[in-house]
Amino acid sequence: MPGENLTREEARERAGLLDVREYQISLDLRPALSPPPAEGPRTFRSTTTIRFDCAHEGAETFADLLAPHVHSVRLNGESQPVDRIFDGSRITLTGLRCGTNELTVDAQCAFSRTGEGMHHFVDPEDGETYLYTQYEPSDARRVFANFEQPDLKAPYDFTVTAPVGWTVLSNGAQQGESRPLDDGASAVWRFARTQPISTYITTVVAGPYHYVSDVYRRTLDGGRTLEIPLGALCRKGLAPYFDPDDIFTVTKQGLDFFHEHFDYPYPFGKYDQAFVPEYNLGAMENPGCVTFREEYVFRGKVTAASYEGRANTILHEMAHMWFGDLVTMEWWDDLWLKESFADFMGALALVEATRFTDAWITFANGRKSWAHRADQLPSTHPITADIRDLQDAKLNFDGITYAKGASVLKQLVAYVGRDAFLEGARRYFKRHAWGNTRLDDLLSVLAETSGRDMTEWSRAWLQTAGVNVLTPQLTYDAHGRLTELGILQEAAPLPGTGQEGVLRPHRVAVGLYRRDAAEGTLERYARAELDVAGPHTPVPQLVGAERPDLVLVNDEDLTYAKVRFDEVSLQTLRDHLGDLAGPAAVPGATPGPASYNPSMSRALCWSALWNLTRDGLVPARDFVGMVLRFAGEESDVGMLQRLQSQARTAVELYTAPAFREETARRLAEGAVSQLRLAPPGSGHQLAWARCFASLATAERDLRVLRGLLDGRGGIDGLDVDQEMRWTLLGSLAAAGEADAAELERELARDDTASGKRHQVRCLAARPSAEVKADAWSRVVETDTLSNAFVEATLAGFQQAGQRKLTAPYVRPYFEVLQRVWAERSIESAMSVVRGLFPTYQTEPATLATADAWLTAHEDAAPALRRLVLEGRDDLARSLRAQETDAEAGEPE
Repeated sequence: MPGENLTREEARERAGLLDVREYQISLDLRPALSPPPAEGPRTFRSTTTIRFDCAHEGAETFADLLAPHVHSVRLNGESQPVDRIFDGSRITLTGLRCGTNELTVDAQCAFSRTGEGMHHFVDPEDGETYLYTQYEPSDARRVFANFEQPDLKAPYDFTVTAPVGWTVLSNGAQQGESRPLDDGASAVWRFARTQPISTYITTVVAGPYHYVSDVYRRTLDGGRTLEIPLGALCRKGLAPYFDPDDIFTVTKQGLDFFHEHFDYPYPFGKYDQAFVPEYNLGAMENPGCVTFREEYVFRGKVTAASYEGRANTILHEMAHMWFGDLVTMEWWDDLWLKESFADFMGALALVEATRFTDAWITFANGRKSWAHRADQLPSTHPITADIRDLQDAKLNFDGITYAKGASVLKQLVAYVGRDAFLEGARRYFKRHAWGNTRLDDLLSVLAETSGRDMTEWSRAWLQTAGVNVLTPQLTYDAHGRLTELGILQEAAPLPGTGQEGVLRPHRVAVGLYRRDAAEGTLERYARAELDVAGPHTPVPQLVGAERPDLVLVNDEDLTYAKVRFDEVSLQTLRDHLGDLAGPAAVPGATPGPASYNPSMSRALCWSALWNLTRDGLVPARDFVGMVLRFAGEESDVGMLQRLQSQARTAVELYTAPAFREETARRLAEGAVSQLRLAPPGSGHQLAWARCFASLATAERDLRVLRGLLDGRGGIDGLDVDQEMRWTLLGSLAAAGEADAAELERELARDDTASGKRHQVRCLAARPSAEVKADAWSRVVETDTLSNAFVEATLAGFQQAGQRKLTAPYVRPYFEVLQRVWAERSIESAMSVVRGLFPTYQTEPATLATADAWLTAHEDAAPALRRLVLEGRDDLARSLRAQETDAEAGEPE
């Protein structure tokens, strides 16, 4: 892997030398159906011609290619000595002409089983073969020779040879009918030339996919009709579960939204959306042919939150058509220019254009939790990051680049105004279409449209790391009225750096809440909106208000910060969180906005309470207790599912070992009680069923699971479909109550790709030393598993209730790290390093072992050290939280 890297300096030097004119790429995918070779990888023929201009006569540079074999290289018509110029990842190019050059590379490229490059998948259900490509940030070079960096954009002509009857797609529309070959056994597809795009968003999808079509039409200014052919596809085995109508509905709603707000018609012709197997990501914004993980095709019943999540992903990728594809960052330092904007615009479109009108609640409690975690790790970084090379780039697709960046953009809209923000986006597209940009390019248009100096805002929000903490400070007079309300802002030292954090300007709303004795509700009776700056900011608008039971800083979620509570407010939440309701009609009170949503207030309170738990400021058992008391009252099922997940994490990682078993028992009892109380057939019932299954360890709980699985203990309205069956079996297997034979019988019942992944996970979850040794060997000692089976094996290996079984692997884990990093592709290595970190070995000795490795391996690859540092930080956080929980003592 180290030889596959590319540094920022190398990319800048090459960009200063070259201007790429066009690519012509021919891929022969017929070997996808051939038996695998006895030795080495299965390969396909890839022939690429690149025409490019060079700034200097006689210059030297290189092209990128990762391939097992290169047949020939021709530069400007002359054959080159392959054995001397190709080192396995780079093709050295010397003696370039000043002006136009032509490079042709004929190679054998390898099909992938790791989801990188051209992924090869055989469906066990019917034996059919499916292919797709995934490149970000730098895996196009696994499929064709190129200049693999985002600022060397060019048009592409793709030609693909594949078995006849397949669906073959690329970025451009198919040109004419496919041409028969091999006496009709194969065919050749040609695709329209693309606009200038970066290597990492080119794509090919090929196989006997189930394909459904539709069309989007819109009348543009001037009367012209824009017509966009739409397609949606998945494996044939998933066709019975596919719901293209809902996918097309969201797609059309998104296209309407972005056309109305961007004033730049969708520029890539068609819009296909492919749901593909064994995908490493959520989705990828390839223009004209977006790829998604096929888990978005729901095989069983799911809650509304799953549909919302899929819609959000569809709109996120659609926003990339403008932010990222039309206008692309120059280098990965400015990755936020596409990901932060897509995350924000996707959420905005979700709320304003689809049925998911409460999606900002999901954003406040879900996406921001991801951002808060990432921003407190030793690897925290500014939104505009320092990306030295491709390994840095790979790891920076994180909660800061996505969720923090989107949160900051939400703050920016409040700062410059919505109209100025959107007008800035429109000018940005028109000014930089088909080009590459840096931070200053965006800030300059926003300065134009808003009339504000963006320099200080950028310095505070984009170019510094860390999350601020906002805490209310209150004093009262003898009559119980507020004499002072201030907001204290803190910036903790950045973890692992020794650097102090920075205080930022925040636009916030502060809400005052009090209990209505008659109704029993907790209602907002006053609100103020203001700018917070510096360590202390007074809130004069609320002086004189009656004593509140709850003060909520950052009400309505206007800024990005962690929120704390005063002691009275914290106790109010412990006792009455579920009572938060709409604003009270109090004479003389400052009214809130018409859009005020009490569900948002509860979401913000839950988010703050979770941060307090993770930071070791509130005992984990307190958080679990509040979930048991109030989570069942949450109307938003997505919120409920997040609270269930957080409560389980609180038990597994943050509860003191002496109280862990009892707390887990209480949570399981609460879950099964809520399961029986939930409305039959509801999303809440499904959520509690899955939650209970994940917690069941006691004999009586396992009997309940077995009854549900066997159909002897049904719960009215609960559909135990195939996905639910695997959920139940996973818990039974982890408890030693489902053996390999039963899991084999279940696979026979569900002999599909999804079923096989479930079986692999369940097999690795069994509580046996031999099982764990086999799982370890399959993941660490061999490299034969596909990415999907690696993921499933890791999920089964790591079980919170099997600490003693996995404890012997702590030292071996640290011993194999460098070998895994050196021998695997970066995607595979990241999965193993993250997936096998001893997360549940929450002992000081484990922390000491991690520290010893970091001390002894200061020269290890920075990306590898980052992954270990992140795992080490999570472990230290668990130990701190457990100390807090232990200090709370036995419950009264």
